Amino acid sequence: MKILRPAAASVAVWLLLAGSASSAEVRKDAGTEEFGMSHKELVTSVEKVEGLIAQCMRAQGFEYLAVDYDTVRRGMSADKNLPGLSEAEFTEKYGFGVSTLYTGRPPQLETGYSPAKVGLGERNVALYKGLSAADQVAYSRALFGQNPDATFATSLERENFARAGGCTRKAVEQVFTPEQLAASYYNPKDEQINRDPRMKAALRKYADGMRKLGFDYTHPDQVEADVRKRLDALTQGQSIPADNLSAEQRTALKALQDYERRVAKKNLDMMEALIEPVEEQIAKEMFTRAGNKTGKP
Repeated sequence: MKILRPAAASVAVWLLLAGSASSAEVRKDAGTEEFGMSHKELVTSVEKVEGLIAQCMRAQGFEYLAVDYDTVRRGMSADKNLPGLSEAEFTEKYGFGVSTLYTGRPPQLETGYSPAKVGLGERNVALYKGLSAADQVAYSRALFGQNPDATFATSLERENFARAGGCTRKAVEQVFTPEQLAASYYNPKDEQINRDPRMKAALRKYADGMRKLGFDYTHPDQVEADVRKRLDALTQGQSIPADNLSAEQRTALKALQDYERRVAKKNLDMMEALIEPVEEQIAKEMFTRAGNKTGKP
């Protein structure tokens, strides 16, 4: 499932179930990476996208250095992961890290927690910081379009390119399929798990439990997306520096941050109690069937 840690959670479950198989073998055979790709397919896609981003930026008069797969992966892995904080502690303090860590600044200028910045690589951050203020604005627009937080790494980690723009969008359109680019895309293995009667029953319990807590969600994947949608509505789809928000917007942001912390905590509690045990069992059975087909344990 794409909950909290989109494909990383699925990969972790499959690797735990793999026994003596190597991580690379499991990823290659099971297709447990983002968008249902094998590890090799994902690495190839990342390298292609990064090269195309660099070409596009050069055509617009800017320097962008294509980063390697490991750099993009670090940006993806940094999502909702702060040193010294467990997932529960992060959730308690920051929720999903959407509105609670909102600054409205380009990722290259972030000084705190920023998976988007990590995924860009140190050299690109240094290049950006060396530009004039006016050129920084033009650079961000060329690279990201309207949403500087929608970097390639963060969009890939969420398996959602809907907010990606600029050269990032142009590059992914040349590498990923129209189905994968659609806002409605769902990872095939997540979809298969969701169709299982046991998961359907667990999701009904989840929806009932969340409703009793005052939240109207029928699936954990809806929660973070809704918080992000509310933040976009608050900022009218613009990346406004937090210091430049109006008094009304700051009040609304504070209310959204409080909401995000509450709903993220309840969502995590319900997931751990109802969803993850069922997901693990179904994934175990899927892995066993895949192993039987390939002759692997």
